[in-house]
Amino acid sequence: MFWTRLASGIVLVVVAAVTIMAGGDIWFLLVSLLSIAGLYELYKTMHVEKTFLGYAGLIASAFYCVLLRWDIHSSAIAAVIGGLLFISGIYVFTFPKYKADQAAFAVFGILYVPVLMMHLYQIRELSDGLFIIPLVFLSAWGNDTCAYCVGMLIGKHKMTPKLSPKKSVEGLVGGIVGALLLGMGYGALFGSHLPSLGNTVLSCGLICGAGAIIAVIGDLTASAIKRDTGIKDYGKLIPGHGGILDRFDSILFTAPIVYYLAVYLGAIH
Repeated sequence: MFWTRLASGIVLVVVAAVTIMAGGDIWFLLVSLLSIAGLYELYKTMHVEKTFLGYAGLIASAFYCVLLRWDIHSSAIAAVIGGLLFISGIYVFTFPKYKADQAAFAVFGILYVPVLMMHLYQIRELSDGLFIIPLVFLSAWGNDTCAYCVGMLIGKHKMTPKLSPKKSVEGLVGGIVGALLLGMGYGALFGSHLPSLGNTVLSCGLICGAGAIIAVIGDLTASAIKRDTGIKDYGKLIPGHGGILDRFDSILFTAPIVYYLAVYLGAIH
C-alpha cells in the first residue's frame, strides 16, 4: 500500500507540474475533468449520480466550466443558477420520487466541487499565476504534513474527537504555523516572480497561513460527509489515495482563498 500510494503520488505531482506549466486549455481541461469526476463521486454518496438530479448537476457544472474558459463570469454564475432551477424543477415535477435532501445535495454539489475547484484554473490565469498556484498546495498539503508531524510529537488535546479522533489542537496550530513559514520561505525564494504581491515574504506567508486554516475546514467537511453517508473513501480512481475528493478535499477550500487574497493583495500593491 505504501509503495502504491507513493508511486501514484509521484505521478500526480508530475502530471500537475506539467499541466500547470502548460496552462491554457491543457490546465483548464484537467481541472474541469477533476471537477466533474469529483462531483460524480460526491453524488454517489447520496445515490443520485445516475438520476435526473445528478445529470442536471453534472450538465450545469460542465456549462459553468466552459463559460469560465470563455471568461464570461456572469454567465458562469448563471449556469449555477440554471442548475439550481433545473434541479428544483425535476424535484417538484417528479415528486415524490426524490427526497428533499437529495435535491438540496445535488445543488450543494455544484458549489462544493466545480465552483470551488475551478479556482485552480482561475489562479493560473492571473498575471503571476504560474508562481501563485503553488501556494495552494503549500497551504493544503504543507499544513497537512506539518500538522501530522506536530500531532505525532506533542499532540495531546483532541480537536474533533467524534469526527476525526486522531487530529489534535497542537497539530492544528503546528500545521497553520508550518504552512505560514513555508509560504514565507517560498516568497523569499521566488519573490522576483511575484511582482503583483508586493512584499512577497509577508504576502505569501499571509496567503498560506489563511489557506491552512481553511484547509482544515475543507478536510473535516469531506470527513463529515463520509461519516454521514457511511463510506470509507469517495472512490478508487487514485491508487492508494482513494478518489478525487479524498485527495483534493482541502484543496477545494484553499484554492478560492488563495485566489481572492492574491487578487486583493495585488489590488492594494
